[in-house]
Amino acid sequence: MLTADITISTQFHRGPVDRRLFGSFVEHMGRCVYTGIYEPGHPGADPYGFRTDVADLVRELGTTLVRYPGGNFVSGYRWEDGVGPVADRPRTIDLAWRGIEPNEVGTDEFLGWARRGGLIPMMAVNLGTRGVQDAANLVEYCNVEGGTRWSDLRRSYGTPEPHRVPLWCLGNEMDGPWQTGHTSATEYGRLAREAGKAMKMIDPEIEVVVCGSSHRHMPTFGYWEADVLEQAYDVADYVSLHAYYLNDGERAGYLGSGAALDGFIRDVVATADAVGARLGRSKKINLSCDEWNVWTRDPVVDISARELDVAVPITEHVYTPLDAVVVGDLLVALLNNADRVKIGCLSLLVNVSAPILTEAGGAARRQTIFYPTALAARLAHGLSLRTVVSCPEVATVRHGDVPAVAVAATYDEETEELAVFVTNRSNEPAEVRLAQAGPGRLAVLDGWTLTAAGSGEPGAFTAHAADDAGATILRLAPESWTALRMERKDTV
Repeated sequence: MLTADITISTQFHRGPVDRRLFGSFVEHMGRCVYTGIYEPGHPGADPYGFRTDVADLVRELGTTLVRYPGGNFVSGYRWEDGVGPVADRPRTIDLAWRGIEPNEVGTDEFLGWARRGGLIPMMAVNLGTRGVQDAANLVEYCNVEGGTRWSDLRRSYGTPEPHRVPLWCLGNEMDGPWQTGHTSATEYGRLAREAGKAMKMIDPEIEVVVCGSSHRHMPTFGYWEADVLEQAYDVADYVSLHAYYLNDGERAGYLGSGAALDGFIRDVVATADAVGARLGRSKKINLSCDEWNVWTRDPVVDISARELDVAVPITEHVYTPLDAVVVGDLLVALLNNADRVKIGCLSLLVNVSAPILTEAGGAARRQTIFYPTALAARLAHGLSLRTVVSCPEVATVRHGDVPAVAVAATYDEETEELAVFVTNRSNEPAEVRLAQAGPGRLAVLDGWTLTAAGSGEPGAFTAHAADDAGATILRLAPESWTALRMERKDTV
């Protein structure tokens, strides 16, 4: 059994956890939209054609924000094809996933669904095959009250009030050769600057996200962020990072994915801050981790062999308990960087590498990765606490040596409760001594644990006690993730 020490103080923190960290992502990809969130013929469809069983699970998941409509899809998308009377909309070929897009769901339908679900919309504009004017037009369509060409068009289509979309992605993964309209960092940075400038002229209240690297191992990583921000620093509010972690058979490396994400985040922060210092700017660029998840098999898909049809299934991963532990650990990394990571999107929401799976005409069900996401969204409120961890390391081929135990903690000043999330990345059980800095101790009110060897659903966590020095002893199963609701006790 390995041993570890964790020290927590509510006096040392990074600032508040942004609720937008618990977001997700809806793309016109596979069955995410059609037979995912939207299925007019389903027995549980609402008057707008959206599945109420899925909407119920989205609420249970704790989703706060949803990014739309892509993803790779957006780089070939004409948003005008998805507004107006549905019967008049064209059927188009999606260049990203080689499918037929019927355009039954578009801007107004998605934003109406988001509003009814209490979700913050995060819209992406096409900077792959389109440009500045089209992006500005979409902001006008969505956010201007009326009295202009595009806002009056929205009103004529039955949406008199503006959608007031607060957050916009300036393209998607423009560093990737797979992207329609792929370009260089300098060219993209200039385009993003001019698009963002025009969009903010339409609505000065919006925030924009410029594209960072598609993943940490892109050959242009670092150079891309620096060049883009050199061009677009003054208009940008966030830079994106996308992080998918593949279970390629090296179990220790897969379990160390949270440590890799933590390093990825720190590298992007360092790069952005270096550009800000070079430009002499006091503004800090924060991060939008607007695609993150785990993959259960090789994500490379030969789309050239796909049939041209609507909602052809793609990457409908069936997740295991091990995947749930890794997702929990990735959430630990996001919470531990809450001072700079303000937005997070688990990718995707339904059917495509998703926490929710649906059957066309049938049931919707939770996947294993649903549970850590829902627990973190429910428990992690208030301030992101700085923690001190002393523990052995685990050797991995993929990431080098990583800490065997990882922890994130939050403190809600209103309820005076803490949420503590602990991952045991090792294949040994762990005894963890959890103490608060200063007098008194931390007491467990409720606890849940997920293990790679378990059923996939969280079980009650009961193995805790106080030692003579006032610390709480946690006994963690091998390859596990544990969520605790705790309170401070002044005395032992």
